[in-house]
Amino acid sequence: MNRQMLGELISEALAIFIIIAFGDSVACMYVLYDPSPYLNAYWGVCISWGLGVTVAIYVTGSVSGTHANPAVTLALALFRGFPFKKVVPYWAAQVFGAFLGAMVVYVLFQPVIDHFNQVHNLTRAAGGAAGVFFTHPGLAITPMHALTDEIILTAFLLLGIFAITEQYNEMAPGANSGALMIGLLVACIGASMGYLEAWALNPARDLGPRIFAYFAGWDDAAFPSPGNYWWVPIVGPLVGGVVGAGAYQWLVHPFLPARMRALEAARAAEPRHTKIHPAE
Repeated sequence: MNRQMLGELISEALAIFIIIAFGDSVACMYVLYDPSPYLNAYWGVCISWGLGVTVAIYVTGSVSGTHANPAVTLALALFRGFPFKKVVPYWAAQVFGAFLGAMVVYVLFQPVIDHFNQVHNLTRAAGGAAGVFFTHPGLAITPMHALTDEIILTAFLLLGIFAITEQYNEMAPGANSGALMIGLLVACIGASMGYLEAWALNPARDLGPRIFAYFAGWDDAAFPSPGNYWWVPIVGPLVGGVVGAGAYQWLVHPFLPARMRALEAARAAEPRHTKIHPAE
């Protein structure tokens, strides 16, 4: 492994570590305290997750581009030339970083988690406070319906990311404000659709903390989880990311005026070969 690749993998692990450290911590604030500081201010939870994404991009974007999400990595490989040989290593780094992020959240909130479970007569094995680490279906949502939800939600995410980062999109945010807009996109999805199943959007975001929680005593609540749910936040976002990115590439990208002008300029700059007759 060369130095550049090592740096990219460290960057990806660090990015999702930051996201989980902020995101799962705000989940602790939302769930474990009574009264919750976010009881009537759910938008604050969404903003915290979104700003975690923004901070991660500003910290690591120059090294790896801050995918921080296996669905993003897969979509970039399929549609924007990201090397396929890097996909699995990026995925591994992302899951590992999410695992470490959950570990830090546990170090911070372990006494509060135990107090919450004691007060509510819950155990970790029964799923007490599990929702601070990984996602579950919400009110009236079955695992299969959640799969559909995650496909749609992640499609919105990748549609937005591809638009925000498109070089020929003249409406894309300028300078370095793209990181903020991506964070606000995550927050917007959470604010509008997050109660369905806690808007995973990201296989590593759910899988890394779920693995940590399994070893920290949540057992069957983590794997296979009620309703054998554990695979839904993995498969749904991977499929949805391809759907959303493909929608942008096929429905928007070919018609961008700046792209069309660039193609016309490139054709105009091509050398013209004049046929020379022997008699001349």
